Amino acid sequence: MAFGSKSDNADIGASNSSPTPGPSRHPGAGTAHRPKRWVSRLTLRILAINLFAVAILFVGVLYLDRYQNSLIQAELEAVSNQAVLFARAVGEAAVEQELSANHQLSPNRVRRMMRRSSTALHARARVFGATGTLFADSLKLGQPGGLVLIRPLPPPTANRLMQEMAERVYDRIVNWLPRRSGLPLYRESARQLANSYPEVIQALRGVSVQTVRATEAGGLILTVAVPIRKYKQVLGALLLSIEGEKIDQAVRSVRFEILGVFAVVFAITVALSLYLAGSITRPVQRLAAAAERVRTGLDRRYSIPEFTGRGDEIGDLARAMRQMTDNLWQRMDAIERFAADVAHEIKNPLTSVRSAVETATRVTDPTQREKLLAIILDDVNRLDRLISDISEASRVDSELSREETTNVDIGCMLETIGEIYTSTSWVGAGGAICEIDGDGSLIVNGHENRLVQVIRNLIDNAMTFSPPDGRITIRAAASGQHITITVDDEGIGIPEGKLGAVFDRFYSERPAGEKFGTHSGLGLSICRQIVAAHDGWISAENRMAPGGEVLGARFILVLPKAKLGKGGGTD
Repeated sequence: MAFGSKSDNADIGASNSSPTPGPSRHPGAGTAHRPKRWVSRLTLRILAINLFAVAILFVGVLYLDRYQNSLIQAELEAVSNQAVLFARAVGEAAVEQELSANHQLSPNRVRRMMRRSSTALHARARVFGATGTLFADSLKLGQPGGLVLIRPLPPPTANRLMQEMAERVYDRIVNWLPRRSGLPLYRESARQLANSYPEVIQALRGVSVQTVRATEAGGLILTVAVPIRKYKQVLGALLLSIEGEKIDQAVRSVRFEILGVFAVVFAITVALSLYLAGSITRPVQRLAAAAERVRTGLDRRYSIPEFTGRGDEIGDLARAMRQMTDNLWQRMDAIERFAADVAHEIKNPLTSVRSAVETATRVTDPTQREKLLAIILDDVNRLDRLISDISEASRVDSELSREETTNVDIGCMLETIGEIYTSTSWVGAGGAICEIDGDGSLIVNGHENRLVQVIRNLIDNAMTFSPPDGRITIRAAASGQHITITVDDEGIGIPEGKLGAVFDRFYSERPAGEKFGTHSGLGLSICRQIVAAHDGWISAENRMAPGGEVLGARFILVLPKAKLGKGGGTD
């Protein structure tokens, strides 16, 4: 094998690339470019997720059932107190004076009391006699001119039209919700009789009843029916009813206050969601656009934008994409350099073959013709070896990516290789000596066949430059989280200034007297590819005596240890 160079990390990454075609750079290649949206789907998803909880709060605010029930209960208690007081007053002052024990209510006295106290009741009052006949109704009081219907007007307010429109919209939204569906419906009968109101029937039986009903328009009617007694005798029933407008207004005002807070929370949530979505989607869109420009561009003017100020996953993604783009360009450069090197190396033997063929056609001397044919045969063999090594170098990366890695015992592998070389007399009289330090702990995770190929290439290279009685020494030792393997020979060493160049492709520095063209100069380059694929590195140096004499060459191979779990397997 040939000495072949260690360059910087970029060159190592470039040398590991195989001459496989890179990604298509045609603008039409790959998937079709999606049109840009006004609002990204990611933004819509973030808005939907953040506003979902706010929407639940909004729907919950529209109910406020507990607060509304407390208001209804308080209003019923107040109406009940008024009804009890008024019923007692009617029972004392509106009874006809009779000598018998059966007292009766006087309709005229009831109407007079109703007319005088209607303004103080703040509720609609209706008095039914013991037979269920309506005696008086506070909304319909008899006057000298006839029956007068009394309806309180709402207080004058400014911007009444806008308020009505807002309340109408509010009522539609509230009534759209399933509310008050369990309440009995209140219907106003044209003929007011006790039979039309079940609570009045109960009051005539001596039981006070509180009722909450819903109107057809979605409002509330609160009624309290109490018996009118004279001593223990039930003379009639008083029905006080109020509309739930005050309750609705109170609930509405609370809802409006909470909805005002909700509107502020909604606006803040939307603003923060848009900010969050923008901080995510805009960088992602820039990265996607930059990646698309890199994919479809024909030069290197386009690059991935930097987000160095971000310490989050977007910054990590940008850095990873920049590194990926740089590695892509390095791989493409490596492919171009590899193609140029291959063309150059193949061109030399082809030129020699062409020259020999052209000369052979003009030479008549058989001896000269045989020499030319020998030259042609050597060049063809050189081409064959060169093409085989080139094919091997181009397959290394792809084969390593397809094969599964296993735990490899470096100590056992080196001892086996040393025994093979010693037993078959492949090395000189000195033999191959293996020195293993740390049995059982020299485990790496990798491809055993490829690692064997690296060690054999290094031994073959050492054999080429060792004297006939020279000794080859292979050492392996653990150092921290790495395993160091060295291959020493007793040859002439590596020329000064060529310690890094020996790993370059097609570099060949052969011993004096060796026939030219017997090696392609790819052996050590392939070794570097394999070692780099195992996350390791390889270097070369000369072993020096205390007096400055070169004792031979040394190749140093460093591989990371395998991370073993408790059961001995790889983590």
